[in-house]
Amino acid sequence: MSHFEEASVALGELAFAPPAPPVLLSDPAAADRMMFIAFPAGWFGDWHPAPRRQFFFQLSGELEVEVGDGELRRFAAGSVVLVEDLAGRGHTTRVAGDAEVRAAVVQLPAG
Repeated sequence: MSHFEEASVALGELAFAPPAPPVLLSDPAAADRMMFIAFPAGWFGDWHPAPRRQFFFQLSGELEVEVGDGELRRFAAGSVVLVEDLAGRGHTTRVAGDAEVRAAVVQLPAG
């Protein structure tokens, strides 16, 4: 059964792009591919699992997501979600409000 879980990412100071000053940076994570996606206003995706383990970076608009345990959350621009419900009922997704939602999806390696 899918559920939400809060997590944090450790950041350490690193000279990422010298001569620019150091920034706070996480450890790298492998990725297979990245795509942009747009959901039109009014769009609704009934119960479905994620196609792959992936990060979802919401760039604009507002989404409402319900997971298998019944919890419902709204996500606004700037939200980042690691989607891992690859089997079972999955989740529902609905565009909330009158604006389309734009996002970037970074799919992670299998396994």
